[in-house]
Order: sequence, then C-alpha cells, then structure tokens
Amino acid sequence: MLFSVTAVAVLAATLFGSTYTQTQVGSTMAVSKGNDDLVQKVHDMGGLKFVMPQAFAAVDCANIEEGRNVVSFDLTAESADLPIMGGSTYKAMTFSGQVPGPTLRVTQGDVVMMTLTVPDSEPTPHGNDMHASQMSAGNFGKVLPGESKTFCYVAEVPGTFKYHCSGVDVAAMDQHVLAGMYGITIVDPINGYKQLLLEKTKVQDGKTVKAREMVSADALEFQPQYNQLYLTEDGGYDQSAMFQHHATLNVVNGFSFGYVPNAAHNELILGNANKNIFVAQPWNSPNLKQYQSQLLFIEQGQHVRFFVENQGNEPVFFHIVGEIIDRVVQASVVQAKGTETWLVGGSQGMIADVVFDEPGVYVAVNHDYAAIFTGAATVMVVGDPFGLNDQLGTNVPSYAHLLGNPSDAIPPMGKNSIEHPKVNLHGLYTDARAAEIASELGI
Repeated sequence: MLFSVTAVAVLAATLFGSTYTQTQVGSTMAVSKGNDDLVQKVHDMGGLKFVMPQAFAAVDCANIEEGRNVVSFDLTAESADLPIMGGSTYKAMTFSGQVPGPTLRVTQGDVVMMTLTVPDSEPTPHGNDMHASQMSAGNFGKVLPGESKTFCYVAEVPGTFKYHCSGVDVAAMDQHVLAGMYGITIVDPINGYKQLLLEKTKVQDGKTVKAREMVSADALEFQPQYNQLYLTEDGGYDQSAMFQHHATLNVVNGFSFGYVPNAAHNELILGNANKNIFVAQPWNSPNLKQYQSQLLFIEQGQHVRFFVENQGNEPVFFHIVGEIIDRVVQASVVQAKGTETWLVGGSQGMIADVVFDEPGVYVAVNHDYAAIFTGAATVMVVGDPFGLNDQLGTNVPSYAHLLGNPSDAIPPMGKNSIEHPKVNLHGLYTDARAAEIASELGI
C-alpha cells in the first residue's frame, strides 16, 4: 500500500482520533506574577533596548571595499490572513507576502545590503535580525510604518542561518516570528561544497568487504524550514500557549501536511481523485491554487542536499523514514556521517546530504511524535516506484519531470546546485505574491 511506513501507520491511528496532540512538552509551566511583570515591562518598552554606538556595524553601506560582490536583499513587512489546515485562516505577519520569507542565498565573502520597508498600512513597527551577520545588535532596531532601513554586512561564515523580525526595539518579537516573520539565509562556501564519500559494502572473493564511493558535490536541493503555530480560536496569536509549549500546529515552510499527495496524485496512482492515498490530505483540491499540497520528487541515486532550518520554539529531530542521512554539515564542518536522526535546536540549521539508493516513498519528519501528528511530515517519491512511466509512456528518472517540485521547497540556485527539471507553484503566499512568483517562474 502506498505510503505504508511505520510513522504513517501511527499517524493514521492518532491524527483523527479527536483533537490534535499537543507539542512534546507536556508541562503545565506556571509563569509567576514576578515574571509576568517582567515580560510586560519588556513588551511595554518596545522590546530589548540597546543604547550603543553604531560604529560596530560590519560594513559602511556607502563605502564598500572594491572587489566585494554586493547582493541586495529587499523585504517588505506585510500582515495578511493566510490559510491553515482545516479551512480557516490565521493572522499572519509576512516578509514580502509569504511565509517563510524569500530565501537569501549568497557566497561566503559577499556583502549583503539588506533593506526592510514597512508600509504605512502596517499597524506596528518591524525589524530584521540576520543571523548570518556579525555586527552590533543595534542595527536590527525597529522600522516604523512608512519607513525603510538599510544595513550591510559581510557574509563571512558559510552555512544556513535564520533571519527574523528583530527583538531589538520591537515589542512582541515572539508574536511576529511565530506568526510568520522568518526566513533562511544560505551562505555557500567560497570554494563550493565538498564531494560526498559513501561507505558501502560489496562481496569480493566470497567475502563481504567495505566499498567506498565518491559522489559529486553537485546536488538537487530543498529547504525545509520548521516552526510552530500557537493560535487562538479566531486565528490570533496565543502567547500563553507558547509559554507552555502547547503548539496548535507544527509546520514545514508554513504548512501542516503541505507536502503530501493531492487529488491529482490520487488519480494517477489509484485511478480515483477522491480516494486518498495518504492518511492526512488537507490540501487536496486544485481550487486551492498555490495552497494545494505537493510532493517532492527525486531521482534514484541522486545526491540531495537539504538546507534545514529550525525557525521555531521546539527542537527538530530531523529524520527520513526509510533512509540514513549520509552527512551532516554545519558551517562547513562535518558533524556526522551515516546518522539516523540529527537534533537541530531552536534558531539552528544544518545541511543534510542524502543519496537515495532505492526507488520508493520516503517521509522526512521531525521525529517528535507530537510534531508528526500535527503536520511536520514531508513525503518524497524517489524514482518510478509506481510504474507511471509504463502507464504514461514516458521514460523519466523522477516524477519531477512530469509534475514538478514545489516552488517554496526549492532554494535559489547556488554553488553546486542541480537545476530542478520542472517547478510548480506552491507556497504560503498571498495571491499577489503568488502571481509575482508565477511570473518569475514562467508558469
């Protein structure tokens, strides 16, 4: 049966029992009156205040040294109502009309010229804290409605880094970030990525021996970003639930179960658009446009690079059901080889290199069962496990050539990137932003 993996079996028994399981921390943490007062004081004063000279800025935007490549990165702070699983909406805060915000990709040594604009229509100031930078936190201060602010920095350290609405001089940073104001910066190593060494075995002269295989640094790339939503019944932000680590939903790139089959996949595999092939398919209909769920498609034996970022409030135990992570890299340093699961803490990232040896269906999860049951499951199809080439009279190495990979799961091209054969429109985008991206992609 399609998608009959252990995690899915458990998910089937649990997800639709009655209510959603809460996040893994079951504590009934009590916030004391003294702490309540302190939190309120920080909120009332407009977030964390830094009274420091601005001379610590890493780069003067008006005097960038000759020879540095400059990458401009412009964001607009926009509030919007965006959909959640179940058909309702929540009060999102976005960078440029999407959750997560646009991905910034640069090469180590580039200068990033970051500009944030807050329209007059926004009810609150916003900011931008770039974790890929090394400069005074005072640069991340608030930008008032109707204003813009620019800062520059050198991206010196390779890796994946969070950016988010700043807590410097901005009240309720937690609300802004957990309501959608976050994104990822990818800093490629200046000399590119390293080849991947795989250790396997083979039979030689009647004995099992080690066999090494070097895989090209070139890879097909995806960018899963994990977070939580803490919501009131009307879609507002529930800070008390956040304090108790009681997440309403766990999301990958803004969606709960956004990377699972849809009605078109039902039709292709089972011949019936209305018969679901996965236990949870909340985004089935093509009428949902950019919100219809999509799958990730990969070639058998292909080097895949996952830029994983934990944007949220809870640990991410990154695991791929049915596969082993061949290499884990953080800041160009190899942290592990041949590991089943890797812990990514809050505001932390990793690069996971994987080669899928066998065709089939795999599921990338946050291996916290509460997170799986509330949305942190991403289904990937490798090769042609369902014989669609025979059915359709095609000969493609992955279904991406036929159906495309979802736009919000694909980072911009960079060092050692393999171009996706086809891209479809998918993402937690406003309609206006979706139209812009469709135009950019030519779809």
